[in-house]
Amino acid sequence: MKLMPLFLSVAGVLLASGVIFYLSSPVNNAEAGISLSHKDSAVVDLGLAVYTKNCASCHGVALEGQANWRRRDADGYLPAPPHDETGHTWHHPDSYLFLMTKYGIEEMIGESYANNMPAYEDTLSDDEIIAALSYIKSTWPGRIQRQHDQITARAKAH
Repeated sequence: MKLMPLFLSVAGVLLASGVIFYLSSPVNNAEAGISLSHKDSAVVDLGLAVYTKNCASCHGVALEGQANWRRRDADGYLPAPPHDETGHTWHHPDSYLFLMTKYGIEEMIGESYANNMPAYEDTLSDDEIIAALSYIKSTWPGRIQRQHDQITARAKAH
């Protein structure tokens, strides 16, 4: 019986922490439910233009990324990863890719992280971010697109 007040106190603290985390999160329901439009040629064309202007200088014109992208450089930064099928972009659901692009890696993980990837919240519209990501996905082989669709579907189910 003496454990019940302790249990209720711990449960209350956990519930309050969860509410505070949810309310302080940059994620809103619309952003969490976004979907890439990699089969829509107008979206993909816009995405190519957005990617070329804002992403290709680091991630490569052919989405190849920078050399040794898995190894930190002398300043402690990871080079830009490829966005083709050899990279890990397709391992993340649509919503994660969108939020990381919009708010930056540090905002997503909630702590400092040495990286050169800027947040695009004040640079690109949501539609432009979705278009750039849709363009990237449109370049992947069909089997990778299908795997990515499954990853996104699992994320949306939770």
